Amino acid sequence: MMQFFSKSKSKTTGLGLDYKAGDEHYRAFVGPPKDYDLISAMVFNLLTCIGLRQHHRILDIGCGSLRVGRLLIPYLNPQNYYGVEPNKWLVEDGIDNEIGRALVKIKKPTFSFHASLDEFKEPLNLDYAVAQSIFSHCSKDLIEHWLSQVSFHLKDSGALLATFLVDDKDYDGHGWVYPGCVKYRPDTMAETASKFDLRFKVLDWAHPRQTWALFSKEKYDTSLIDGGPISWNRVVTRRL
Repeated sequence: MMQFFSKSKSKTTGLGLDYKAGDEHYRAFVGPPKDYDLISAMVFNLLTCIGLRQHHRILDIGCGSLRVGRLLIPYLNPQNYYGVEPNKWLVEDGIDNEIGRALVKIKKPTFSFHASLDEFKEPLNLDYAVAQSIFSHCSKDLIEHWLSQVSFHLKDSGALLATFLVDDKDYDGHGWVYPGCVKYRPDTMAETASKFDLRFKVLDWAHPRQTWALFSKEKYDTSLIDGGPISWNRVVTRRL
């Protein structure tokens, strides 16, 4: 675990619109560069519409070049953002190109440059975790690994938001598949979630290519998800 304050020279710069998804550019490596802003807005809006507030603690799994972190880090109170990303250069370029070193010093996010949460020995007491386009590249054993670790670090009222690709049969390979994708049945996701005391629910929240799902602990408040479309209006109405 480390606080990120070092100064480095960016490996890549610019919007990268001429690059393909998976190319070695900080925006392209994490997906189609033309959708970089769209994905940022999609995730941030979903989180705030289901209750994310500035005092919450959140884990960004595969935080990459801070496509979502560039909105979450300024929004959250200091020390409330955790980003896990094995490709350190992506985080470096995300800081230099998207948020700047000064904001890192102010907000004090924590970054871990690993492909797991093994270095966090004590529960992080997270309110939320997000895994956008992670399970769509994971074999079932990797999904189980992440659900086990996230369940350990979530509060009893916490939840993981994750995307996956739906099919009528499950991927039966092993390991990390990138830039290729893998698919699973929703029933398989539900069965896997139950192994780690997580409830599973497919969400009605649009994604350009994948499907959103909620993996929640027993005491998670589902009032902003159940009984109608997820919307900002429901958040405001509940507060009145």
